[in-house]
Amino acid sequence: MGKAENEKAKKPVTKVKKKKQGGIRKYFRDLKSEMKKVTWPSRKQVVNNTAVVMVTMCITGLLLAGIDIGLGWLVTLLAGLGA
Repeated sequence: MGKAENEKAKKPVTKVKKKKQGGIRKYFRDLKSEMKKVTWPSRKQVVNNTAVVMVTMCITGLLLAGIDIGLGWLVTLLAGLGA
């Protein structure tokens, strides 16, 4: 009984590495397949969405500029009171 247990204890443990299935070719094949499934927007939708984003950015920029100018004026006013 002692020998059997001793032999099992001496046996080295080896890890089996799994090889990647398909590699880079499979990746690009799957990528091509998935890209065919994508529903792309029409040119009109892209132009419309771009216009919405640009208008939103301009409005946000003007709003932030107004807040910046207002706070700058307020700080100048408060700094003038302390002098």
